[in-house]
Amino acid sequence: MHIEIQIVNAFIDGATGGNPAGVVVDANALTAAQKLKVAQQVGLSETAFVSTSDTATIKLEFFTPTRQIAHCGHATIATFSLLRQLGLVGEGHLSKETIDGSRDILVDGEMAFMEQRAPKYTPVAAASELGDRVVASLGLMQALLLSGVDPFVVNTGNPFLLVPLPDERSVAELRPHLGLVESLSDELDLIGYYVFSTTTKVQGRHAGARMFAPRFGIPEEAGTGMAAGPLACFLHDHLGVEDREIFIEQGWLMKPPSPSVIKVVLELPNGKISRLMAGGTARAVSSLWVEV
Repeated sequence: MHIEIQIVNAFIDGATGGNPAGVVVDANALTAAQKLKVAQQVGLSETAFVSTSDTATIKLEFFTPTRQIAHCGHATIATFSLLRQLGLVGEGHLSKETIDGSRDILVDGEMAFMEQRAPKYTPVAAASELGDRVVASLGLMQALLLSGVDPFVVNTGNPFLLVPLPDERSVAELRPHLGLVESLSDELDLIGYYVFSTTTKVQGRHAGARMFAPRFGIPEEAGTGMAAGPLACFLHDHLGVEDREIFIEQGWLMKPPSPSVIKVVLELPNGKISRLMAGGTARAVSSLWVEV
């Protein structure tokens, strides 16, 4: 069976950059094993598979080159942007069925947004034995962490370890030990690490980040909506950012750079985050065929 995959760059910052995802527009006939085989041949961090749903606009499944995952931000934005461009969905309020239940989607002009849940926080004390191992896995010393702010595992749908550093240079110069990052990600059941500072390339944005997920076959990723959501919550709840709309840069510090920007809109009834919508723009760039 020959399968066509569209390659779509999500969270593009301006006209370029972004994080590429594979999208299979009609995956109704594919088994889970075949989807994994397609994702392995595509070789991107995630490939999304669209099929019909009885409960939502579409059913959407995500595979890395090594396994299936419940949610993927950039592949969700890539999929709904592509379906909108193909005329297969309209604008407005839509939804996706996933292996973790349904989530709301909003298509607003050129932008697509996906729902994430209220954050769940688990602190990792920097001075603890676990904190020491986190620091060592990033090739850092304790003194290089942001003073007075511990790392946290934050989950709005997928768990990420957020590690705050004092400035862009600290983030840019990271040389993580990916084997140790993978081991700790297994131990803590993480998607990966999201390392950030509040220094940004574009004035008015809130943080710049890098994401490492070797447990899922992703050494580094250019744009991660499912991690930007937790970071936006962390900035609001723990670092005093009062804005409801938060912009996260990613991919700028990769080699070569692939600039990405993720917009996160926090819903704050009574001042407490109840859920969020994370999104951006996407552009189809190419297609390919694989055989399964």
